[in-house]
Amino acid sequence: MDAVIIKNLTKKFKEITAINVLSLKIEKGKITGLIGADGSGKTTLIRLIIGLLLPDYGEISVLDLNPSVEKDELNKKIGYMPQKFGLYEDLTVIENLKLYADLKNVPHDFEKLLKFTDLKKFQSRLAGALSGGMKQKLGLACVLLGSPEFLLLDEPSVGVDPISRRDLMQMVCNLISPKTTVLWSTSYMDEAHSFDTAIVLDQGKVIYQGNPSDLAKTSEEFENKVIDLMGGYQKTKSRIAESYISKKTDVQYTVVADNLEKLYGDFYAVKNNSFKIKKGEIFGLLGPNGAGKSTSFKMMCGLLKPTNGIAHIMGIDITEDPEKARSNLGYMAQKFSLYESLTVKQNLDFFSEIYGIHDQNLKTRVSEIIDIFGFSQIQKQKAGELPLGFKQKLSLACALIHNPPILFLDEPTSGVDVITRREFWNHITSLAQKGVTVLVTTHFMDEAEYCDRISLFYKGETVAIGTPSALKKKVKAKNMEEAFMKLILESDK
Repeated sequence: MDAVIIKNLTKKFKEITAINVLSLKIEKGKITGLIGADGSGKTTLIRLIIGLLLPDYGEISVLDLNPSVEKDELNKKIGYMPQKFGLYEDLTVIENLKLYADLKNVPHDFEKLLKFTDLKKFQSRLAGALSGGMKQKLGLACVLLGSPEFLLLDEPSVGVDPISRRDLMQMVCNLISPKTTVLWSTSYMDEAHSFDTAIVLDQGKVIYQGNPSDLAKTSEEFENKVIDLMGGYQKTKSRIAESYISKKTDVQYTVVADNLEKLYGDFYAVKNNSFKIKKGEIFGLLGPNGAGKSTSFKMMCGLLKPTNGIAHIMGIDITEDPEKARSNLGYMAQKFSLYESLTVKQNLDFFSEIYGIHDQNLKTRVSEIIDIFGFSQIQKQKAGELPLGFKQKLSLACALIHNPPILFLDEPTSGVDVITRREFWNHITSLAQKGVTVLVTTHFMDEAEYCDRISLFYKGETVAIGTPSALKKKVKAKNMEEAFMKLILESDK
């Protein structure tokens, strides 16, 4: 039996074809993964399936209902968690659960959900004060209320650490009925083997559907197979690195954190954080959501004043001379932080001037960046209207437009396609070879292998530091994801 049957489905937004003559079937009672990058058509397909969008052409049957004309009846049978799930951040955990229970007209019986999500001790905490992983667990708990027949989850694990991603999958597997159908969209290729069936989307088309093990036996190979299906990736010289003008310095350690601490009331967001990074080194800061990585970043950049400790950028104390210290930095924030109402070119112009590039030099540098990043066709488009992949590229371009000797990259590849991830890391490693110091956070454990050294952060403190191979050897792990989980669990004992 099939829960969803789709024939020749097409959906366009002006000149953009989001879903391109797509046909597929989703088996009832199975967990199906919808895998693809931002812009591949995942969210559009889910919205068409539940009737939030109407197709231009084609047919859709969902639980033997037509979502275009029987949407109200279908809504009673489904649970839908969009990318930005509507938790009420000024309500507590328990208040959110009660509200969604009332909306679904189900009893206030939350004991099992609270226990499984490990949110029982946080019932009175405001949803807005939860970590990213805890928010996703609460959102999923709200969606599971009422035992829906068909569960649709749009990137529930995006930006979430490996442990929380595993917990979310365990929640779904343990809390749904054996008859429940699940459609789980994700941009993480390493999640493929968690699903009964994998559907890989690219440019609105299905490029693979079937048992993930039939395509590749392990998650490490699966990404390479998908890249082949997408046309392959050919590594070339990084034009960004080639155009970079390296800054000379006699400073041995270009980035230094010395006992950095950040205290909120009696809660340590960061405690005794210390590390030294050499010129040209790629230093990874890894850890679960809420571990204190972004807080450390902000203190290192001078965006947040430390409670204790000091940070030096190119030998300059960030608190004593923040302007001079920051002139050596290129910072790419975790969330898109450029001006959404400005065009691509206007953002590049603005950041060039902010970083002290003026007149003809500005025009030359901006033109060069537009050419290198392939922004020519979109330079007049507003930044807020760009797909995530292009937003990330624009953020990176603005961060390095002034040739800084140090780059701080906070989850630079979150949500982008596998080929763009490879391109980003080609640029990052090539820049490091030119002498650029890179401090980077990521939730993709395969990306941690690119780092020269890693600091594993947990509950605001460093629990392990070393090369990827040394950390794997320390806990006898075959890959960084396994090492990550073992080191975190060890520190919890």
